[in-house]
Amino acid sequence: MPLPALTSLKDIWFFNIRGDLLAGLVVALALIPEAIAFSIIAGVDPKVGLYASFCIAVVTAIAGGRPGMISAATAATAVLMVTLVKDHGLEYLLAATVLAGLLQILAGLLRLGQLMRFVSRSVITGFVNALAILIFLAQIPELVGVPMLTYPMVALGLAIIYLFPLLTRAVPSPLICIIALSAIAIAFGLDVRTVGDMGELPATLPMFLIPDIPLTLETLQIIFPYALAVAVVGLLESLMTATIVDELTDTPSDRNRECVGQGVANTITGFFGGMAGCAMIGQSIINIKSGGRGRLSTLSAGIFLLAMILLIGDWVSRIPMAALVAIMIMVSIGTFSWSSLKNLRVHPRSSSIVMLATVAGVIFSHNLAIGVLIGVLLSGVFFAGKISQIFRVSSELSAGGRTRRYRVEGQVFFASVEAFNAAFDLKEALDEVIIDVSQAHIWDISSVAALDMIVLKFRREGAKVEIIGLNEASETIVDKLAIHDKPGAIDKLMSH
Repeated sequence: MPLPALTSLKDIWFFNIRGDLLAGLVVALALIPEAIAFSIIAGVDPKVGLYASFCIAVVTAIAGGRPGMISAATAATAVLMVTLVKDHGLEYLLAATVLAGLLQILAGLLRLGQLMRFVSRSVITGFVNALAILIFLAQIPELVGVPMLTYPMVALGLAIIYLFPLLTRAVPSPLICIIALSAIAIAFGLDVRTVGDMGELPATLPMFLIPDIPLTLETLQIIFPYALAVAVVGLLESLMTATIVDELTDTPSDRNRECVGQGVANTITGFFGGMAGCAMIGQSIINIKSGGRGRLSTLSAGIFLLAMILLIGDWVSRIPMAALVAIMIMVSIGTFSWSSLKNLRVHPRSSSIVMLATVAGVIFSHNLAIGVLIGVLLSGVFFAGKISQIFRVSSELSAGGRTRRYRVEGQVFFASVEAFNAAFDLKEALDEVIIDVSQAHIWDISSVAALDMIVLKFRREGAKVEIIGLNEASETIVDKLAIHDKPGAIDKLMSH
């Protein structure tokens, strides 16, 4: 009988060896031009992005909370570093990367990963659709102003990707696409753009180094805003991607561990000459579609990337970009939630608005955090509006006409306070008022203040007021915040 630890190790790392290794190879090949492109975006040498992709992939494979998810250098974090690199140079970028990693570790220790519970399905769908569109748009430069042979090569690549699985799924079709198109381009000497045209591949291993910057408060003031932005955007994209991979694989992830894992990866990356990164939805989907499921796929992607650029860099540089464009178009098509278009007619209008607003926010700002923030804020507003409508106040007058019983039903909070106040006739001549809240819940300081006002104004008019039916949670907040049962309550009300 195998030892429990060994069984656990097998379950985590070696349950899908062949699938993970092949998927890792495909991901590594697709990562190289992307890492170079992201380096160009940030304004640094290509090796900065390549070293980052290697380090982040290897570390998150071990420390991350989502098996099968690919993390590396990304455009989302690269664009945030442009001004820092331009104004202060590479060393400050490396320092900001280390600090961003430390902030992400802190976020994980504070268990901020649980905040993903407050991101609605509509926001996630909008995020996915926006990324799919951005992935496709990112391929446009490789389809404009290029040799005419590029277009049939891309078409052939897509045909291989979608048709080869009909023959066999033993080998990932994206890998076959890369091999076949590379063989055709080399054999016939085709004049098409290659990976080598994107930038020079490094020829040495990444080396440990400490960023050469002055350790002063002024330096911290320079790098902290960039580090904070990178930390937030990186965690947001990582956690959103983890949610998507969870759904694709029907397996759970540890969000807080993912925060820590991403932080550790970025911290280490900064000391090895790499820039900050995060999870990549496109590469993660390539990994899943190619058969990757475990941590081994992420680890092998990082190791294969470094091995290929160091050992067979000359061959890697001859891979036609058309092959990688075809793969990314496949990713874009596979990522987009096509059912969301059909659901626009059947889903509630508010949900559709949230989804479309998230898409628009991401696409127009090119900032995932802004798009998601717009979606979350709109979700909150619409939710508050819906809940506020699940509220009503009814009343009945006693036989003698001197006692009125108000029955409050639903949720009493800031959005329903106006309706709550309007439901009471404060000028009615009464001896006694009974406010029955047994079917209601009092949520916040606004609702407590409204209850105070109603009670005190009735008392000012000479009526005796009794509140009945408070549930335990409502009673707790009322006891803590209410003033109607405190000495001098009417004077306090009048002072406001």
